Amino acid sequence: MMAMVATCCTHRHPYQPLHRITLAHRLRSDVPLHCSCPSSVRRHHPRHGLYPSANPAAVAASPSLRVYATVPVSSALSPAAAANNNHIIQCLCRQGNLRQAMKLLSLEANPTQRTYEALILSCARCRGNDASSFADTVHQRLVDDGYDQDPFLSTRLIEMYAEFGAVGDARQVFERTREKTVFVWNAMLRTLALAGAGEEALPLLREMVASGVSLDSFTYSFLLKACICVPSHFSLAFRRIREIHGHVFRYGFESQVHVATTLVDAYAKIGQVLYARRVFDWMPVKNAVSWSAMISCFTKNERSFEALQLFHKMMAEDTDQNHKSFPNSVTMVSVLQACGGLSALEQGKMVHAYILRRGLNSVPSVVNALIAMYMKCGNMESGRQMFDSISNQRDVVSWNSMISGYGIHGLGKEAIRVFQEMISAGIPPSPITFVSVLGACSHVGLVEDGKRLFNSMAREHGLVPSAEHYACMVDLLGRAGHLEEAGRIIEEMRIEPGPTVWGSLLGACRIHGHVELAERASSRLFQMEPKNAGNFVLLADIYAGAKMWEEVGRVKKLLEAQNLQKLPGCSWIEMKRNVYTFLSVDEMNPQIEQLHALILRLVMEMKETGYVPETNVVLYDLDQEEKERILLGHSEKLALAFGLINSGSGEVIRITKNLRLCEDCHAVTKFISKFAKREIFVRDVNRFHHFREGLCSCGDYW
Repeated sequence: MMAMVATCCTHRHPYQPLHRITLAHRLRSDVPLHCSCPSSVRRHHPRHGLYPSANPAAVAASPSLRVYATVPVSSALSPAAAANNNHIIQCLCRQGNLRQAMKLLSLEANPTQRTYEALILSCARCRGNDASSFADTVHQRLVDDGYDQDPFLSTRLIEMYAEFGAVGDARQVFERTREKTVFVWNAMLRTLALAGAGEEALPLLREMVASGVSLDSFTYSFLLKACICVPSHFSLAFRRIREIHGHVFRYGFESQVHVATTLVDAYAKIGQVLYARRVFDWMPVKNAVSWSAMISCFTKNERSFEALQLFHKMMAEDTDQNHKSFPNSVTMVSVLQACGGLSALEQGKMVHAYILRRGLNSVPSVVNALIAMYMKCGNMESGRQMFDSISNQRDVVSWNSMISGYGIHGLGKEAIRVFQEMISAGIPPSPITFVSVLGACSHVGLVEDGKRLFNSMAREHGLVPSAEHYACMVDLLGRAGHLEEAGRIIEEMRIEPGPTVWGSLLGACRIHGHVELAERASSRLFQMEPKNAGNFVLLADIYAGAKMWEEVGRVKKLLEAQNLQKLPGCSWIEMKRNVYTFLSVDEMNPQIEQLHALILRLVMEMKETGYVPETNVVLYDLDQEEKERILLGHSEKLALAFGLINSGSGEVIRITKNLRLCEDCHAVTKFISKFAKREIFVRDVNRFHHFREGLCSCGDYW
């Protein structure tokens, strides 16, 4: 009988994602399996496979390998020689020299578990054309050497295939592994999340629970990420997340900060802000990541006011807890986005000062967020200064921020010039770049420039236009009155027109009062977005403009039948570093009587100089006086009156509105800028309006 002595380490590591592997988790020994089998037997032993020991001629024939042949090579390598080769392979992998490591692997008869781990990790990091070929070779050699049932290496293989997006190969490794540890299951869940195959995640969870494996916090993290990556209806994603939330609660993981934070992020991504806030409030312990996730949730769901409120609360609790939850760069990006969303320039400046104190001003994402914040707050000079200060560090996001900033200010030609500078600088444009530059063209009616840029996407930059790019073109043509051409673009689309495309057409029909085309667009939108009240309101607005009151009533009944509510108008104004909110017909405001009195007095004065209220924006068949009374309660007028009362003479007034600025508010603001001799910035859902001396920067084209 032949005695086999396994001197290699059999330690199995806990699962960690590829990017989290550390030296502390590596094997304690690198001594290869060594036996006393005769060479004829050893050659076919499952631990040796079909790889005989390297011969000297093979090493001598390869100059690249000759430097690594530091020990004599014979038909049976000594343990010391084999260990040395394993060490060299691992070193080559750490240095990123996978090709040389693969050559030396072919000469090594007894690769260790640690060597295979190094090779797998190196294959996963490799981005060349040979990556897949190297991965297949390593996998096959691992199987030949009898390591295919090693749960630790199976985990690493699944992770590797996840990086390649090869779900089928990862699934094959998973199915063939008989001893499935929690780390093997988690690796498979992570693979599904990365590949967008979330529909397979919940069945895998049920299978995992049935197998008796104990779940851990990473299990739920990967499950949640898999669910929200599925391109399905939000209601389906919501049901999946709720089911996982139930699992979390049932198995006692709701108090773990990592799991709770992932739940917050998952609810945020499907727009369920209330659920996200509940999970956040129930967390017994919060860290910087938790706070950042909730602030980001508010910002991404257009609730910038609450985002700033929560940031101030975070800062206060951070002081109470001796700086245990310091805001990080991710936090600051979300906070700056919130400042930009409210055009809260003074708040943004204070955040900028905090960033400088914390030394976060060198983080590219923070600098890009600062550029965007200043542009959205109407301070283009500071935005440009930030952009110029990073001349050697600009990335595509930096350029996009500038292009978008000029676009929302109605500076279309300037936006195109920056786009051309970007191309000359060798920065390839992204799909978002074209959304920004096409939007800039739309705001000022640069139809021919927009067509040229759209056509250059595929021809010059190799980008396939998405539904969002087609929506920009429909908006560009529609605003300019080319409604028939906009309709043809939709008919000729190579992809299915989505809600953004039909929504752009419906918006253009509202501007030009085209009822027939509006009905066609709205019928598609009602099918695609049956719960979007905005589409019903827009169609009713078009009917009201055409004095078709019976049709207005029919649309309102549809709204009521589906229990849909029109999004109320809301405006924000920053005064003395505080942000104030105003709702349309805001009777709860303590200054409401004073505000109404001021607006009424200003309107009476304006009527004497030719102002005529734009009552056609009121969607009710009422008499003229009643319509005018309704117009007085618009949130933007209330915010403007508040600004006039609470600011000094000559002070700039900055207002943000969540909807499109109505024609009457636009006309009133022009009059007030002239009579009160005030500079007024109003940013609505589409663009900036800069009022000065009775004129608006949009040129009445919005």
